[in-house]
Amino acid sequence: MTRHGKNCTAGAVYTYHEKKKDTAASGYGTQNIRLSRDAVKDFDCCCLSLQPCHDPVVTPDGYLYEREAILEYILHQKKEIARQMKVVEMEMEKEKGAYEKQRGARREEKKELQRAAAQDQVRGFLEKEAAIVSRPLNPFTPKAASGNDSDDGQPGPSAGPAGKDKDKALPSFWIPSLTPEAKATKLEKPSRIVTCPMSGKPLRMSDLTPVRFTPLDSSVDRVGLITRSERYVCAVTRDSLSNATPCAVLRPSGAVVTLECVEKLIRKDMVDPVNGEKLTDRDIIVLQRGGTGFAGSGVKLQAEKSRPVMQA
Repeated sequence: MTRHGKNCTAGAVYTYHEKKKDTAASGYGTQNIRLSRDAVKDFDCCCLSLQPCHDPVVTPDGYLYEREAILEYILHQKKEIARQMKVVEMEMEKEKGAYEKQRGARREEKKELQRAAAQDQVRGFLEKEAAIVSRPLNPFTPKAASGNDSDDGQPGPSAGPAGKDKDKALPSFWIPSLTPEAKATKLEKPSRIVTCPMSGKPLRMSDLTPVRFTPLDSSVDRVGLITRSERYVCAVTRDSLSNATPCAVLRPSGAVVTLECVEKLIRKDMVDPVNGEKLTDRDIIVLQRGGTGFAGSGVKLQAEKSRPVMQA
């Protein structure tokens, strides 16, 4: 589209370019932008520092971390848990008093509900008893006279339901004294479990498996290796590794191989080709990788920013 076509304002059609331009300038409406290849994490980068790993380790879920970064994270979480537990111990008396008070209030509430249910049963029984005509009928009086006598102050069959409807009359909900009050929140004890920053599952230091990437050129130092787009290869087939190649880590040796190699070669004998140890399904850890520049990679590469919308 030429510059004249983009800046043309005399057309009868509100083009997509004009709509996008006005949306960005007005500050209203939701903006969508597709992430470029530079915004995607590489498969050999740490999930915390987002930098290429020098001493990588992997979790059982396949998330790759720099050893220093993940150990610092675990120690920080343990210190934070210890601080929270110390605060809990210092305020234990207050929390215990609040907890006992909360339990007492809950117990009183249950008793009040039981008492109200019992009163409702008694009230219903009394209403049914009041509706029954207990005056003995005179067989010698005419029916007309007995019909006129029913208009006096004695309670009749219809007196019970009228009183019941009166009791069921709802109060005015806008009166502040009749509005429901917020109940006290339940006190929770802080968790002592350290979780993975990516998956949120429990994580221990013993769960971390060292990873040993096979460099494409062993003569190149680490600084020169980082500047290359293709840095590592499969330890068995020597295929190039990238975000487009599904990879797996073998737990006994820490070698990184492609999933194609795992399915076609390793799963036949279930033996680690690097050190010869026996493998199980748990020893094959599928490595979590970033997306590629293509939509077919299965990774959402679109960022969205929600802003106020003006509606007619």
